[in-house]
Amino acid sequence: MLFRTLPILALAICTGLLIGAPAQANDRIITIGTGSVTGVYYPAGGAICRLVNRARKEHGLRCFVESTGGSIYNLHALRDREVDFGIVQSDWQYSAYRGEGVFADGPPYKDLRSVFSLHSEMFTVAVSKNSNIESFADLKGKRVNMGDRGSGMRAIMQELMASRGWTSHSFSSATEMKPADAATALCEGKVDAMVFAAGHPNGLIQEITADCGARLVPVEGKEVDKLLAENPYYARTAIPGGMYNGNPQNTTTFGVKATLVTTATMDEEEVYQVTKAVFDNFDSFKTLHFVFATLERERMVSAGLIAPIHPGALRYYREVGLIKDDTAKK
Repeated sequence: MLFRTLPILALAICTGLLIGAPAQANDRIITIGTGSVTGVYYPAGGAICRLVNRARKEHGLRCFVESTGGSIYNLHALRDREVDFGIVQSDWQYSAYRGEGVFADGPPYKDLRSVFSLHSEMFTVAVSKNSNIESFADLKGKRVNMGDRGSGMRAIMQELMASRGWTSHSFSSATEMKPADAATALCEGKVDAMVFAAGHPNGLIQEITADCGARLVPVEGKEVDKLLAENPYYARTAIPGGMYNGNPQNTTTFGVKATLVTTATMDEEEVYQVTKAVFDNFDSFKTLHFVFATLERERMVSAGLIAPIHPGALRYYREVGLIKDDTAKK
């Protein structure tokens, strides 16, 4: 089975940003650290820059994306002032702001500031067409691909397993294949279920639901409720019904958010203009990448935002009524 991706879309969005008309002498250059050019963060940053650059004659800003190593790299680059903005997962935003996990060697990054959240990277459970698996609880005793060791999806899977008192021995077999290999194994009947973390729609899920009738099952219940209550970087979400062949109902799950962040020292007016460019052109923004299709303005100013909202973004949100009081993080 071939995993068909959409790299042309990513390059189409971003190339115009990098080879367009030269910057004017008085332009203020701002940069967004993203991720690999084959991933989602790079075209997501490109979509933001495209809207900022449309109005650069009015505000004097010119936006560029930088391909980077992803969330952790971007957080370090922000601290070192190598980029002005960065796209990061909400769990890594949490760890950096609190000085935990991989950021425990340094002080908490209290100068980190949120701008807005983007798409959800959802914890997804796909099962074979003829299995009797209808929920996450039904995975016990089945052949399950847990995700490759060290991956984000594997870490979430282990948290869910721990909440139920499960170990790898709770399954009849537990494999550690990468997503594309697991998808092949699912369609060939070698595993009953696979876990996967991604924005939706996703090419791999489109393929296995169309090619071999794979189904998506909900991830919910008291264990998930407890996990979300204890970990504010997780957000409840749902994969829309009808997005994939043979899956007509919404599939409830949860995941981390991709978030746009900056620093406390970033100029208020510049952050305001970046925020305004996206939200004033929201319908257009949602068409610039397929994972933006289900974005909602109201959730973008709260879901997955751990660090305080930057004053420039907060100013815009109050102007348009997205934040109506002083409940925003200080």
